[in-house]
Amino acid sequence: MGSHKRRNLIISLFILSLALPIAAAELPRATPEMVGLSTPRLARLSELMRRYVDEGRLGGAVTLVARNGKVAHLQAFGTLDPRKSAPMTTDALFRVASQTKAVTSVAVMILFEEGKLLLDDPVSKYIPEFKETTVAVPDPAKKAPGYKIVPATRPITVRDLLTHTAGISYGYGPAQDLYKAAGLQGWFLADRDVPVGDLMKKLAKLPFDAQPGEKFIYGYNTDILGHLVEVVSGLSLAEFIQKRIAAPLDMKDTHFFPPEGKAGRLAAVYGLGKDGKAAPVDDPREQAYVKGPRRCFAGGAGLVSTAEDYARFLLMLQSGGRWGNVQVLSPKSVELMTADHAGKLYGRQAFGLGFWVTKALGGNGEPGSAGAFGWGGAYHTTYWVDPAEKLVAVFMTQLMPAGGSDAQGKFRALVYQSIVDSYVLR
Repeated sequence: MGSHKRRNLIISLFILSLALPIAAAELPRATPEMVGLSTPRLARLSELMRRYVDEGRLGGAVTLVARNGKVAHLQAFGTLDPRKSAPMTTDALFRVASQTKAVTSVAVMILFEEGKLLLDDPVSKYIPEFKETTVAVPDPAKKAPGYKIVPATRPITVRDLLTHTAGISYGYGPAQDLYKAAGLQGWFLADRDVPVGDLMKKLAKLPFDAQPGEKFIYGYNTDILGHLVEVVSGLSLAEFIQKRIAAPLDMKDTHFFPPEGKAGRLAAVYGLGKDGKAAPVDDPREQAYVKGPRRCFAGGAGLVSTAEDYARFLLMLQSGGRWGNVQVLSPKSVELMTADHAGKLYGRQAFGLGFWVTKALGGNGEPGSAGAFGWGGAYHTTYWVDPAEKLVAVFMTQLMPAGGSDAQGKFRALVYQSIVDSYVLR
């Protein structure tokens, strides 16, 4: 090949490489001491998790701690599935339930950055069924069901949904009889044989629990946002998340419904009994994650993921919207998402656009730093990002019901006590 042709080929290959998506960098590893953590102190976390498994408080778990963008701790404990005598593995799949909300919230912010929506837009601009909503107001003067229905005082906005201040619950408010009759109670939607948009349009006809902007009420808000993403983007929520978030960040094990070849990695669900012991839960709904119908992509609580996949997502947020060579969001959008938008409506701490946010250390008695943010899921999973300490922590388990479990609190305490070089106190 002549030098001229060779030069043209090199130029062509370079141009082609620019057009291809750049894969996110592999998660780098570090010894704890390399990133200001202590190996003996992290061993306390491992010892606790092993003890909780041995004592029957947990069936299994995976814990991950990253600092300075490097994973310093990743460990599996207990059993993946007791029916198969399979040990837990670090690549196990977990139902992350409400941890889906953070991913859907980022999807909304991607559309915001593209100029396709504004946060104070009325939701009805994209989903017309929400144009005229109503509110169920308790009325002691009325006999059962004891409420009256009044018009909403203003339209519900995108930001109302991101901050859970739209007045929308999971169907257990004053008008719970109407929600029950409509088949809309509770967060679990994975077994529904209809698109999530059909359910959200049905929801729009029911009376909500409070006027927009008056209360923090946890509910279907992010499921509505998931359908909004579908309407604005023209893609299903599953397609949008895969294309714009999961694939760019190399989150190859994050799905609404795991492919058949990965079903064997889905961790079994346990529940705490009255004796405080964890035992496998036989819930026929759980089969929906494997067998389908695989039609309802619930933006509020539908994803399954691994500890490392979810850490990739969190490291992107901790790094100001960027991971490796992939820029998912602008740093200013991440800053906006982690500012306080709910004020006194959320209580002693703050709430941003999809996460709790630590307003001031000491407000809730937990270790951390001002500006840290996170959330958790119904199966007792939890995560947080502490930008001040350049820390990401992920706790994956499958425990529901988990009433009385202190595993999350102990995980948080033992992660923070492992820090021996604090950026905040330098």
